[in-house]
Amino acid sequence: MEFIVDANDAERAAALAIATSRLGLPLRLSDVAADRNAERLRQLSDEVSRIASTLARLSTGPSPSPRPVEATPAANLPPLSAETIRAVIRARRLRSRYFPEELFADPAWDMLLDLLQAEISQLRVPVSSLCIAAAVPATTALRWLKTLVQQGIFLRRADPHDGRRVFVELAPDTSNALRRYFVEVGPVAVI
Repeated sequence: MEFIVDANDAERAAALAIATSRLGLPLRLSDVAADRNAERLRQLSDEVSRIASTLARLSTGPSPSPRPVEATPAANLPPLSAETIRAVIRARRLRSRYFPEELFADPAWDMLLDLLQAEISQLRVPVSSLCIAAAVPATTALRWLKTLVQQGIFLRRADPHDGRRVFVELAPDTSNALRRYFVEVGPVAVI
């Protein structure tokens, strides 16, 4: 039996998920501190809490949309080099030499950067390459890809020469917003 005191919605949801997963199992006592898998259990518990928190946040309704930005035609923006974007991507990857990679998991941003760099270089990006660029497990990357396509941030295009392959590209508004972002932050390292 577990007691929860002063729990928030996410903690209550996590406790409920754990409790319902134990239905039908015989009752038993366990000394978590003596368990060799205690660290893994703590990690799983943290993950369940994170998921519950996300679910609680999603259940409260849609999040506010980003503030409208004055549209600037792409033709009026200064050119952005692929090397600039590659430098930002390299800087992001260097962080893992000094800190755990999980600390900086941001697949949507990694995908945006990869697609912008490919667009500037006039390269096509298959789904498999984009998943690798996301630097997270493929299933996580695919979930993010699906969400970003549904939101109109990315576009999927079938390969006309190979029906098994699909390319991903930035939606025109997304490309324009990214380019405006890089103009606004200037030469500052965008990581």
